[in-house]
Amino acid sequence: MYDCIVCGSGFAGSVSANILASKYDKKVLIIEKRGHIGGNCFDCIDENGILIHKYGPHLFHTSNKKVWEYLSRFTQWDKYEHKVLCSIDGQNVPIPFNLNTIEQIFEPQKAKKLQEKLLESYELNSKVPILELKKSDDVDLQFLADFIYEKVFVNYTAKQWGMKPSELDSAVTARVPVFVGRDNRYFNDEYQAVPKDGYTKLFENLLNHPNIKVVLNTDFKDMVTIRDNKFYLNGKKFKGKVIYTGMIDELFDYKFGELPYRSVDMRFESIDKEFFQAGATINYPNEHNFTRITEFKHIHPIKSDKTTILKEYPQNYVKGENTAYYPIFTDDNQKRYNQYVEYSRKFDDLVLIGRLAEYKYYDMDDVVERVLDIAKEVEL
Repeated sequence: MYDCIVCGSGFAGSVSANILASKYDKKVLIIEKRGHIGGNCFDCIDENGILIHKYGPHLFHTSNKKVWEYLSRFTQWDKYEHKVLCSIDGQNVPIPFNLNTIEQIFEPQKAKKLQEKLLESYELNSKVPILELKKSDDVDLQFLADFIYEKVFVNYTAKQWGMKPSELDSAVTARVPVFVGRDNRYFNDEYQAVPKDGYTKLFENLLNHPNIKVVLNTDFKDMVTIRDNKFYLNGKKFKGKVIYTGMIDELFDYKFGELPYRSVDMRFESIDKEFFQAGATINYPNEHNFTRITEFKHIHPIKSDKTTILKEYPQNYVKGENTAYYPIFTDDNQKRYNQYVEYSRKFDDLVLIGRLAEYKYYDMDDVVERVLDIAKEVEL
């Protein structure tokens, strides 16, 4: 009855299903654990009439024209350039830390000296990972690196990941650079926007195809079982491809032990005022137990006497209690993941895609690009 089974309806699963159905005329079954499509990108209108992102802010950005043009077939866009403020010693300043931030934080003579040293050592508009800057032999740049590390990086990292920066893979720490320029935007990509009618509508359009059937509120394992390295759908051997986007350790019944993930306790608040804060997102590295506050009216403007904010409290993922959002990148975790990858090779028609299945950090455009590339490789 089906040529392909897809686990999950986020970007990895939905783009895979769309390509399978529309390009290759395959009949696709999507099995989705939640009661809605769209994965962590799901959004909806709340009680204040504001479009909120249920699982944290998702701001689309890419420099990949192929990805942009593909998704533009399924949505119109509202231009949106994300700017993030960070609370440092009572001031809200732009991050990534840049030349403008330096001017706001330090007295003029000190600021000028630090700016000149950065521009002497690095190219204009380049990004320098904070741990690389800490290795500088220049006493002024060393001072700047230590300041940013202590005021912005170390405590935020401890809250977000539950560990010290030195314990994390460099791919994570490199995501928090110093920007040697005056661009206050959080991203520097060519295309920056949010779907005009929301992400959920984009996913509805992706999955609006007669060859695609979506089953919600259903665990993958309730319909699909594994015996002798073969997949069975409702007890019958399945001969097509299985596109899996969930946790790889869960798929294989934790055969090599559980892989650790980080979760987030998302707490929304309705505020009885027009606006709560100066911008969409303010980070709090040193105060509070939450990492940041997002106010969605700055992302999706609407006239309203009330506003909605989201506070994010990172926590460890606990099976059966919360949701796995982020793989935790350490050498030991990667070794365990590699055991699962090696085992997965016993399954000829299994394709692993996405943040949880590949135990890898993906932005939205990254995972779409990954699916488009895989489609060429394995003829999804």
